[in-house]
Amino acid sequence: MNEKIILRRLDDMHCHFRTDLLLKEVLPFTAQYAGRGIAMPNTRPRAILTGDDVVWYRGEIKRALDEMPDRYSFEPLMTVEIRDNTTPQMIAKAHHAGAVAGKVYPLGVTTNSDEGLRDFDNERISETFRAMQDAGMLLLIHGELDRERTLVMKREEIFLPTLLALADKFPNLKIVLEHVSTRAAVESVRQLGNNVAATITAHHLCLTLNDVVGYGIQPHHGCMPMPKDFDDRDALIAAATSENPKFFLGSDTAPHPREKKECAKGACGVYTAPVLPQVLAEVFESVKRLNRLENFTSRFGAEFYGLPLNEGAIITLVKTEWVVPEQIGSVVPFRAGTKLQWQLS
Repeated sequence: MNEKIILRRLDDMHCHFRTDLLLKEVLPFTAQYAGRGIAMPNTRPRAILTGDDVVWYRGEIKRALDEMPDRYSFEPLMTVEIRDNTTPQMIAKAHHAGAVAGKVYPLGVTTNSDEGLRDFDNERISETFRAMQDAGMLLLIHGELDRERTLVMKREEIFLPTLLALADKFPNLKIVLEHVSTRAAVESVRQLGNNVAATITAHHLCLTLNDVVGYGIQPHHGCMPMPKDFDDRDALIAAATSENPKFFLGSDTAPHPREKKECAKGACGVYTAPVLPQVLAEVFESVKRLNRLENFTSRFGAEFYGLPLNEGAIITLVKTEWVVPEQIGSVVPFRAGTKLQWQLS
């Protein structure tokens, strides 16, 4: 039995760091075990849309890092939000400012997508995607569509034809289908070319819809895309532990203050940063594939992004039972109040 796991520092390819006080509260948890993290651009009140926004937000994150009592070696990887009015010129300036990717939120599918992309077929947005392809920027997609008479559980499935069309139209554009939640999405990514990959979250490896609404409403498990069926969860675990480089870690850690979750219209998002490597170790151990954890967390994402692997620093997990706090700062973490078998040393 393994009593200790030593891992290369993680690359978390999907992080919501927020801004202001919440940024300072949540960033240390990712920075303590990750060498890099993709900073999502759907911040408010200022969204990250331009090169100037990229410079501003990177500065905010760097200042928060500098204020930490523990100095971690952590690099934020910057992105911009792609909207209907995003132009090739905006892409060029954002790339020059250091953005490695553009993120698409289709209109109305998740937190802060009120100005999301409406039309994937418009020639103007095709020119924007072509500019990203030419610049070597990745296209990150929240893969759901909000359509009339479409249940929230079907939003990812009805997006998949759009994914196939984009992959066919832009064969040299690297596309990441974010936080996949269905067997159908896993199969689509697996069958597409090497320019298409997917991130998988820790909470989608653990939850089904029953954990959100099956035993009373559990708002801290509510997220978009919503956890699905047991068969979908099984497919995600199989993909994450398969050693297929198309599938890698993107936690979608998404903190919201407790009062924003426990209310009449609760915000979507699961805050996994405080327990991410520990939960992943449990999942991989449960299917006897702990030896495959590092490739999922620390190799495949970097290789798809064209980045060098994190060198030097490591993290260590030890087999020690502990109880996750009920609340950390203003936010309730994933698995709050429950026992975990692995602890970050």
